[in-house]
Amino acid sequence: MDKVTLQRIEKLHPFVREEVKQIIKECDEALTGRAKIRITQGLRSFEEQERLYAIGRITNGKKVTNAKAGQSIHNYGLAVDMCLIIDGKTASWDTAKDWDNDGVADWYECVKIFAKHGWDWGGNWKTFKDLPHFEKKNFPSKKGLVKTTWRALAKLKMDDENYVVF
Repeated sequence: MDKVTLQRIEKLHPFVREEVKQIIKECDEALTGRAKIRITQGLRSFEEQERLYAIGRITNGKKVTNAKAGQSIHNYGLAVDMCLIIDGKTASWDTAKDWDNDGVADWYECVKIFAKHGWDWGGNWKTFKDLPHFEKKNFPSKKGLVKTTWRALAKLKMDDENYVVF
């Protein structure tokens, strides 16, 4: 796991930090070839979310998100975006390449590992597919597990470090 990935994991919600470390470890072990995982985005501030939402609407460029501030699971530290780092230096978002020549695209090896740990993949979304995106499916509450939606998260109290309290 590289330093950048570790730094981004440490900013995620405490509820998922160790689990994400385990997922990355499993992905890196499964990718026995030239590719390793890098977290490219984790916790995102509301201000950063607004800047991203403006792209393709207020500022030039192709739309990158349909989520306004508070409407992204990233805003709660319960989502990550990833890429593959090839040979320790080149970022790749190629979902078809099989860098370790085991007959399975490296990207999909990681998709399966995230799913095994209870994470939804943005590549499964019906509209606005987001291939680098993974988010925790459920969070714990007094009533049991609750589906992770921005509407549910927005209703929760925040602690002193601005993480939602489950």
